[in-house]
Amino acid sequence: MREKLFFTKAPEETVIKSAFKVFLAGGISGCFDWQTILTEKLMNYYSQKDFKKNLQFFNPRRENFDINNPHDSEIQINWEFNRLKISNFIPFWFTSGSLNPITLYELGMWSNSRRKKTIIGIDEEYLRKFDVILQTKLARDDVKICENFEDFFNEITKIINSEIKI
Repeated sequence: MREKLFFTKAPEETVIKSAFKVFLAGGISGCFDWQTILTEKLMNYYSQKDFKKNLQFFNPRRENFDINNPHDSEIQINWEFNRLKISNFIPFWFTSGSLNPITLYELGMWSNSRRKKTIIGIDEEYLRKFDVILQTKLARDDVKICENFEDFFNEITKIINSEIKI
């Protein structure tokens, strides 16, 4: 039986209760739109597969978002928190262009403190690459760290495939 693939972008409220849920964590403000590239790769990959469980991806990047609007920011922060909380797996991508302060916070909160299923990908130009690698190894030596986007994508699919029984 072929189950369904769902891509949910902030601030959409759709949550598929029966799905294996994946939150695409990583830089947004000041960063290139890596989420769209990853989403397209995941869509192409999984549209060719048969899997035994619904699969849902949460993408926090909005088309239009005014970071200076407190109301919109509150909605965004709540949306991300609630999706991170229910996700089964959180891949983190640290991209160049920003120090990714919120991503650093989320990594500490959801991976290193709560021990969610996690992998980390780090752009070679990310300024705090050494810090992320060392802090993660000290907190969780079981977390896979990828140092390029292709390896990051491959590790994401490897973990998901084992969970949804491809």
